[in-house]
Amino acid sequence: MDPISLIIAIPDRSRRRRVVQSIGSSPHIRIMAETPDLMTTFAEVEERQPLAVLIDGSLARAPEFEVMRALFAALDVRWIVISDAPDTGSRIAASPWGRTSDLFAVAADIAAEPLIDHLRSVTRTARRNGRAEPPKAPAIPRSDEAHDRRRSKRFVLIGASTGGVDALLTVLSTFPADCPPTFIVQHTGGGFGESLTRLLDRQCQARVRPARHGDHVTHGEVVVAAGSRAHMRLAGGKPMRITLEPGTPISGHMPSVDAMFDSAIPGAKRVVAALLTGMGRDGAAGLLALRDAGATTIAQDEATSTVYGMPRAAVELGAAMHSLPLPRIGPEILRTCREAPSETNRRLATR
Repeated sequence: MDPISLIIAIPDRSRRRRVVQSIGSSPHIRIMAETPDLMTTFAEVEERQPLAVLIDGSLARAPEFEVMRALFAALDVRWIVISDAPDTGSRIAASPWGRTSDLFAVAADIAAEPLIDHLRSVTRTARRNGRAEPPKAPAIPRSDEAHDRRRSKRFVLIGASTGGVDALLTVLSTFPADCPPTFIVQHTGGGFGESLTRLLDRQCQARVRPARHGDHVTHGEVVVAAGSRAHMRLAGGKPMRITLEPGTPISGHMPSVDAMFDSAIPGAKRVVAALLTGMGRDGAAGLLALRDAGATTIAQDEATSTVYGMPRAAVELGAAMHSLPLPRIGPEILRTCREAPSETNRRLATR
């Protein structure tokens, strides 16, 4: 069996070197890189695609690790956290390695031999050959004018925070390559917006790209505002144009979901808006304003939310027409986009 390709991510250089020296000479291990922080680790994992990452618990507890964890899952990379705290199996951020079966913890004082055995065990079912690039759908040819007229006139708004990376992957995985224009605000740490966008683009049929000031967004395109110091607002036009506006946080965040939702009120009758898992209240007031102006609005339900904060606030305000489990949100968005507003109103009235 080939040796396990491994990246070691530990901020403290002395500690990192001790781990490298203790396991680096093993014929079962091939150390591909040593990294001191999350940004460097993400870049190395994305480029080298190791079988496993040995990561310090302090890095794994950072909020930005959510983006990296989704990358690991997409690439079938196992990760092992060096933990000074016991694994509680909790869903909270203090113990992220207790959430799912692809995450593993080892004690900080583990010896070299049991650590190597553990690495061999958890990577046994991981990919062993080639790069784990999922196939992208073939590009849809440029539509003719008649097809353009048959396209939905609606557009999609999505807001998310804690747990939102996995939620976005679930929703966007249902979108076809020629999906309605889609605009996303995801709360994440500074500098991780580009990484998140690349991750979503790798996993989705539609083209996913970062929000840029003045860009126009049309069918088959998803734009993401994340980790930036500006609010994304919709500025109208055909196709829809976006602006990025510096300022102060709204609802405690920048970019803010409320800012995006509020900017879409003039076109609310064409809007399908969803508020996904997240801490706090960002997006709830904006979702209510959109609903009052004629938009179709959706909130993720409590059972499937990592943190039922933002969706709960929306439900309590009466902002959500639907409270849906995560797997149903993508199909509901697409079904609504295929309907004329009058058809949606009739369908809701019969429920």
